[in-house]
Amino acid sequence: MATPHINAPEGAFATTVLMPGDPLRAKYIAENFLDTPELVTSVRNVLGFTGAYNGKPVSVMASGMGMPSIGIYSHELYQFYGVENIIRIGSAGSYTERLKVGDVVLATSAYSASSYAQVHNGVTNHELFPSEHINKVIMEKAQELNISCSPCIVHSSDVFYGGPDSESWQEIRKRTGVDCVEMESFALFHNANVLGKGAACLLTISDSLVDFTAMSAEERQTTFRTMMHLALESAIAL
Repeated sequence: MATPHINAPEGAFATTVLMPGDPLRAKYIAENFLDTPELVTSVRNVLGFTGAYNGKPVSVMASGMGMPSIGIYSHELYQFYGVENIIRIGSAGSYTERLKVGDVVLATSAYSASSYAQVHNGVTNHELFPSEHINKVIMEKAQELNISCSPCIVHSSDVFYGGPDSESWQEIRKRTGVDCVEMESFALFHNANVLGKGAACLLTISDSLVDFTAMSAEERQTTFRTMMHLALESAIAL
């Protein structure tokens, strides 16, 4: 089976897929954490791999950046490849002094002004939720592994660079209570809800809009190992 965006054969993906945004991060996870990883899709250099972690099958595939991109790939994985759970693993910018660069956070909901859900099938809610059972497993694994993982409300933004008249992040935080910003989880949660699948979003704080600290692009690509470890341990527990 192949779709317009995935050239993997039927059965190529495990039932749980980890989904970073960056294809090179997907490659890094496959090469550093999975046994016998196999490249199963490479359309547009959006790389997807399947291998084993502690003897259990796990896949990792990039989503690209933004809601339209993760919307396409998550839909095709859910709808055509028998994937049951997707755990997004990405980076986020902190909106609060409480979350520092390097912290691992778990989305309890995603707020967005995006029209993605409304255009898709008329859903007008601006706050969508992940799967409770996956979040429960992730938090239990974090405690078991002694990994600090903070629940938070995520702002899923359609834009990285706001215009001169756009609402400031301070105004968005005050109005909605969001703790950090990324660009994909709202669409992932919507697709999972519509298709009856599982979804969660683990993030590492890569920069702070409060104190202006930030990781380099290379650090984002290769140093999110705590989040990756937690995601993999959670994936094989589902």
